[in-house]
Amino acid sequence: MNEIFKKRRSVRQFTDKEVEDEKIKQILSAAMVAPSANHVNPWEFVVVKDKNTLSRLSEIGMWQKFVAESSVSIVITANPIDTDKWVQDCSIAAAHIYLESANQGLGVCWANVMSDPMKPNEKERLVKQVLNIPDSHRVLCIMAIGYPAKNVEEHSEDEYREDKVHEERW
Repeated sequence: MNEIFKKRRSVRQFTDKEVEDEKIKQILSAAMVAPSANHVNPWEFVVVKDKNTLSRLSEIGMWQKFVAESSVSIVITANPIDTDKWVQDCSIAAAHIYLESANQGLGVCWANVMSDPMKPNEKERLVKQVLNIPDSHRVLCIMAIGYPAKNVEEHSEDEYREDKVHEERW
């Protein structure tokens, strides 16, 4: 298994150290080369560094308090008119954010916003309001990023489970 996959963990506690702009650019670059259906690349990203805004975003959901502690958060959005595969495409971009953040020595955690691909919910409406995201766009998630406050244990080869793999048929 590649080392970067072992390092990727969901981190919810961050130090006060700011993530450098160059690292943010590298993370966004990784997200933008994610595969997408028919190469539509529907994603658009809102980069949030302002502590007051991060605090407001953290209050939108019960399990999102860690967003306020992040140095930067990337909100992943898309216009569903562009593709009906926007959730899948943006999810792959989010996975790239996870992996490149780990590559940069950063911690990251997905804060869910969207719950129904067919209709926005209250959390999504509030995120759009706070960030002035157009009505035409949907919000998938908030990726909270920062330097981990503590060392996190890497994944191990032992996590491979033969009982989860089915050959040819179930």
